[in-house]
Amino acid sequence: MRVLIVNTSECVGGAAIAASRLMQALKKNGVKAKMLVRDKQTDHLTVMPVGSSWTKPFKFLWERMCIFMANGFKRKGLFLVDIANSGFDIVEHPEFQRAEVVHLHWINQGFLSLPTMERVLRSGKKVVVTMHDQWFFTGVCHYSGECEKYKTLCRDCDLMRGGVLGDLAQRVFRQKLRIYSDARITFVGCSQWMADLARESRLTQGHRVVSIPNAINTDLFCPCDKGQARQELGLPQDKHLLLFGCQRITDERKGFRFLVEALQLIGKRDAQYAERIMLVVVGGEAENVRRMVPFDMISVDYVSDPNRMVKLYNAVDFYVTPSLQDNLPNTIMEAMACGIPCIGFDVGGIPEMIDHRTNGYVANYQDAHDFADGIMWALAADYAALSNEARRKVLSSYSESAVARKYIEVYEN
Repeated sequence: MRVLIVNTSECVGGAAIAASRLMQALKKNGVKAKMLVRDKQTDHLTVMPVGSSWTKPFKFLWERMCIFMANGFKRKGLFLVDIANSGFDIVEHPEFQRAEVVHLHWINQGFLSLPTMERVLRSGKKVVVTMHDQWFFTGVCHYSGECEKYKTLCRDCDLMRGGVLGDLAQRVFRQKLRIYSDARITFVGCSQWMADLARESRLTQGHRVVSIPNAINTDLFCPCDKGQARQELGLPQDKHLLLFGCQRITDERKGFRFLVEALQLIGKRDAQYAERIMLVVVGGEAENVRRMVPFDMISVDYVSDPNRMVKLYNAVDFYVTPSLQDNLPNTIMEAMACGIPCIGFDVGGIPEMIDHRTNGYVANYQDAHDFADGIMWALAADYAALSNEARRKVLSSYSESAVARKYIEVYEN
C-alpha cells in the first residue's frame, strides 16, 4: 500500500510533528509511506517539497491580504482563519500519481487551495483527512470557541467582520459544502472530542468520522535518570521543576495567564513551600513572560531537537498545560511517555490523555484555583506511581504500532 501524507510543513508545528511521526510509524508497519510538504526542513528522502521556493511567499501573502481586507483592514485575528484561495497543485506530482491513499493533514497558509482540494477529491484516490483543528469542518476558523454556526452554515463570522469582500466565511463554507458533496472522505479526529465536534458539522454529513490519536516513538521518548538530565542541562537538583512549553508562549489560546495566577495563589498559601518551585518555560518569546512569573523561572527558546526535548522532559517533575483550546497536544503525550505526570484543564482532548488523579490532574476549565490545587496535589502525591501510570497510558494508547494499525484499517476500508 502506498500512502502519501500531505502537510504544509515537515516538522514545524504540532500537526507537522504528528504527521511526520505517523509516516515513520506506518513505514515501521509495512506501509510505503511518503510525505509531500510545502516547507521541507530535513534531508529525509521520503519527504518531498512541492512548488518553487520563490512562489511560496506570494501565495501565502495573497491569502493574508484577502483576509486583511475581509476583516476591515485590521490585523487582529489575521492568523486565526484561513480561506484557502491560493496554493499549489499537487495532483500532477509523481508521488501523488503513485499513491493509493492521499492523507491530508494541516494544509493551510498557502499550501493547498480549495480548487486543489477538489481536484484531490475527484482524482479517484482514497482520501483520508486528519483534523488537527476544526478548519476542515468550519468555514474559515481553526477553533470555533463558543460559536456553533458550523453545524448549519458559517456566516457573519466574528473573526472576519466589516471588510470589503462581503461574507467570506459563508462563501468558503458553501464552497467546501459543494466540494465535499460528491466525494467519499474519511475524517479522523486526533481526539474523541474533535471527532464529536466534526460529526455535528453540516460539512461532514454523509462521510465517515472516526477518532485515532497521534503516534509517538516510545523508544525515543522514554524515562531516563532525572538527576543526570538536570546536571546536563544545568538545572537545579533541589527544586520542584514545572515545565510549560508551546510554539509561542504569548499565544492566548495556551492560557499562560492562568498558570501565572495559579502560581501566585500557591505563593500566597505557603510562601516558604513556593520557594522550592521553579518554572521552566520552553518556546518562542519565552523570555518575554519572565516579569509575569512570581517564582524563579528559566526560559528556553523553541526546541526543535527531539533528543534535547527528551532531556528536558526527564529533567522536570511535572508538565503543566493550562491550554484553553487544544485537540490532542503532542507535548502531553511526550511528557507522559517520559514518565512525567501532567496537569491541565478539562478542555478538548486533554481529559482523554490525563486520567484524573491517576497519571496527573485535570482541573476545572479556566479555574486557576483548581489548577493550583492540582499542582499542590501532584507535589504531595506518590510520584513513582503517577510516573508509571503516565508511561503506561502512552504505551497502551499512543505507541507507533497501536496507531499505525488503526490507520491501516481505515486505509483498507
